Amino acid sequence: MSADQNQRPYPEVDQRPSYPAIEREILERWAAGGIFERSVEQREHGEHGSNEYVFYDGPPFANGLPHYGHLLTGYAKDVVPRYQTMRGRRVERRFGWDCHGLPAEMGAEKELGISGRQAIQDYGIGSFNDHCRSSVQKYTEDWRDYVTRSARWVDFDHDYKTMDLSYMESVIWAFKQLWDKGLLYERHRVMPYSWAAETPLSNFETRLDNSYRPRQDPAVTVMLTLDPVESDGGVPHKILIWTTTPWTLPSNLACAVGPDIDYAVYEENGTRYVLGAGTVAKYKKELEGATLVETVKGSTLVGRTYEPLFPYF
Repeated sequence: MSADQNQRPYPEVDQRPSYPAIEREILERWAAGGIFERSVEQREHGEHGSNEYVFYDGPPFANGLPHYGHLLTGYAKDVVPRYQTMRGRRVERRFGWDCHGLPAEMGAEKELGISGRQAIQDYGIGSFNDHCRSSVQKYTEDWRDYVTRSARWVDFDHDYKTMDLSYMESVIWAFKQLWDKGLLYERHRVMPYSWAAETPLSNFETRLDNSYRPRQDPAVTVMLTLDPVESDGGVPHKILIWTTTPWTLPSNLACAVGPDIDYAVYEENGTRYVLGAGTVAKYKKELEGATLVETVKGSTLVGRTYEPLFPYF
């Protein structure tokens, strides 16, 4: 056997490697050599930052440990900056913490043993805010361990927190720039709302206190005043609609009828009421003094307009 044949192109590989041990070895080598830091420092900013690719981590809530969802999105957040680094860009990646919203407040309430707006006011808004500030930093080191162990490159030493005054001022500054450019507008929209906190909620926040647990939720029946048409004969008409989602009524723009469904028309005190004929029995009490005038198909109601319940649109 020749000397060239004795030279192997690849090192010996353990047939039963320990992948966690290999990962830790790589992480230790990165840390010892400051590989991430050097990947940033060795690349120039460029004129007016032309060679920069700025990445600020979309901040997780700071008062809990990461779960699989954080790790999954973390890999996606790591791939793009690494790719830009390989292209020669200077990529400073700052980690961040979301310190606002119900998660922080609910965590503080649990730790303090209080609940609700009045209890917080009795405890003192300033004292409660101070506790929230300390609470949201409780897991920062745990997050650092988890994220580093997942092989992400991100800067924890120069992290940002949404509760920092400099961060809040930057948000207000950005908002002012949008206002100056005429890019802001005011609209009405349907949103989840906390009557206890007296504030709108994100869809995520509505799941924090198990607010989607099964419950018996009564429906409501609402009367809409139909715009008059010649066939009404000058008699006011109101149509009864049924909904299990009354919080959508402020933005209501239409109601539905079945073209082949029978609708009963009742009259009382000079006003006629239109409702599904199959539901009449359910409104026996309300229709006690009314008289059935006629029955029409839903197709005769298609195209009718009505007065909105609320003057938002």
